[in-house]
Amino acid sequence: MPSLETGKVANGEILFLYDAKDTNPNGDPDSENRPRMDHVAGRILVSDVRLKRYVREYLLARGEDIWVRLKEDGSRLDADGRRKELEALYKEETGKEAAKGKELTPEFLSWLLERLRDIRLFGAVLPIKSGEDGGKGGTGQFVGPVQFDWGYSLHQVEVYGARISSVFAGRTEGGKGQHGTFGVDYRVRYALIGFWGRISRNRAKAVGLSEADLEVLEKGLLEGLLEGATTRSKIGQTPRLYLRVDWKEGFKPLGDPRDGLQLHPKEGVSLEAIRQVADYHLDASGLQSALERYRGQIARIRYWKHEDLEVKGLDLSRLGASVEPVAWI
Repeated sequence: MPSLETGKVANGEILFLYDAKDTNPNGDPDSENRPRMDHVAGRILVSDVRLKRYVREYLLARGEDIWVRLKEDGSRLDADGRRKELEALYKEETGKEAAKGKELTPEFLSWLLERLRDIRLFGAVLPIKSGEDGGKGGTGQFVGPVQFDWGYSLHQVEVYGARISSVFAGRTEGGKGQHGTFGVDYRVRYALIGFWGRISRNRAKAVGLSEADLEVLEKGLLEGLLEGATTRSKIGQTPRLYLRVDWKEGFKPLGDPRDGLQLHPKEGVSLEAIRQVADYHLDASGLQSALERYRGQIARIRYWKHEDLEVKGLDLSRLGASVEPVAWI
């Protein structure tokens, strides 16, 4: 794979929190589109794919091309179809072929990386199907330097459902009259959801990821969540906290930063009765202790917090590293 010039991207950890109120953060198609759940712990689950989709939609809305695209009918274009689209565009722009035999050319791969920020962030697999000779196909793969674990709520949540009906015109025989359907709309009362992500310096070098790309990622998470969560099932989600820790050298065994967070309901509110951000404070003393163990090995911290979220036990000034506010709002 080609190696492009990059800014000084460090190994890093990301903590991203947002809340969901009377909404469905990530429906499960195998369970009547109920919110994905860890039923043993009683917590909401959200896939990393759903989170990355918000970022990609943010890029697309700003005129950038992206690797994961939809067809005009709204269905997803598979990797082979998307690769062929880009190969045709590359030939149109450069007059060159994108592949030699079963291998994609280094020039095409470099062009692809320069064009598609979501590949520089999250990676991609570019399959080349076998030809008529029956031989094996080839592949081009970019390993994304930014990866997220599954998100989950930091507390137990309540999921509820309401029966709904829909009426459409022109759905009966002959295209006239009305046709109705019934279903159940499942939502969560309230959930504070946390994601943990990591940034690999070595993989960033391999795909040309820059510090400017990471700043766009930050806006894609914060602003993209608001822009993307405007459908009927997604409205009701608000970013609450973003924290990025850049290490001076290699990774440190910080562990999952979400393990150092706890929700404490305010007086007169039980944990089960939390319905809004004003009903609790977030205790981050466990995270503070974990970060202080590596106090001299933190190069920089990027930080943003929603003014309505009350956080206790977190004092970034004690970590001996520069703290930069994320310029968003």
